[in-house]
Amino acid sequence: MTTSRRLAERKIAKFQKNITKRGSVPETSSKKGYDYPVGPIVLGFFVFVVIGSSLFQIIRMATSGGMA
Repeated sequence: MTTSRRLAERKIAKFQKNITKRGSVPETSSKKGYDYPVGPIVLGFFVFVVIGSSLFQIIRMATSGGMA
């Protein structure tokens, strides 16, 4: 058996082993629960800015007399 044939057989065996493993994901590697893409501090800051700016706008409109 030549060297290239031996390497080819090794590659084929490795490929076949991967084919039989396909789809068998262990249960522990999958995430459980709901995870937010942003942290609670960033979310709180965003809510603070949005609600604060809207309250500031309402107060400014009320003191300026409405549609100014």
